[in-house]
Amino acid sequence: MTLPEAPPPVPGLQRAGARLPVDVYTQRLWERRWFVAAYSSASNSVGYEGNFLGQAWQLLTPLLNILVYYLVFGLLLHSNRGVPNYIAFLSVGVFVFAFCTSALTSGSRAITGNLGLVRALQFPRAVLPASTTLVAFLRLLYSLLVLIPIVLISGEPLTWHWLLLLPALALQALFCLGLAFVVARLGARIPDMNEILPFFSRLWMYTSGVMYSVTVFTQGHPGWVSTVMTLNPAYVYLQLARNALLIGNPAPVSTWLTALAWAVGTLVMGYLYFWRGEEEYGNV
Repeated sequence: MTLPEAPPPVPGLQRAGARLPVDVYTQRLWERRWFVAAYSSASNSVGYEGNFLGQAWQLLTPLLNILVYYLVFGLLLHSNRGVPNYIAFLSVGVFVFAFCTSALTSGSRAITGNLGLVRALQFPRAVLPASTTLVAFLRLLYSLLVLIPIVLISGEPLTWHWLLLLPALALQALFCLGLAFVVARLGARIPDMNEILPFFSRLWMYTSGVMYSVTVFTQGHPGWVSTVMTLNPAYVYLQLARNALLIGNPAPVSTWLTALAWAVGTLVMGYLYFWRGEEEYGNV
């Protein structure tokens, strides 16, 4: 018995849910930029609505972290050695690194936390990790309302170097977006990602110089230790922010080039990695 041949494909039609070419996919993602902005704003507004203090926790959480880290690392472990203004140094580190942590953890849930939306509607799934990263970035901007007064009250002068904070945060945002694309696909494929990431985030924080000076810490260690720690992307973005807000020399060109390489490289590779898994999302 001869099976009937499959009918030829109809011109202009394509399989539902098929992955689009990356250029078409990117165009459709760009067309939904206003949705990303609106969705992110709404998500940020409802994120703390079940708490008594509501949106205040966006500022209270890093403030409490600064207090805890200052007591433990500054007073008990004396990690403030070699740091002239440890309060400002620690505050910048905590607030800026929190952006990386938030983008990482929320990005890993971008698909799994919106399965109903993913299965019901057809849209570029990259909208979701882009939205979670924008939420994290908005919270970082809100935190500047607390960070800047801390830096000024601690004795740091207001100089034109502060303007360098804007490109530093922009590069960090691109890096975090690329990171969110990576963990969004991993989170959609590996159910245990939400349990693994907190340990990775904690290890990343302890090796990024959030609570101590990497320059002081690496003294007496082999040269490769300093090289590895200073190439850490989180440390690079912390340094750019600290060089912008704290007294000292501006960040060297090499640091800016390293930050640019991490931002562009992570964004491009992360975006392509996420795009290649487009047909998988919502099928779990």
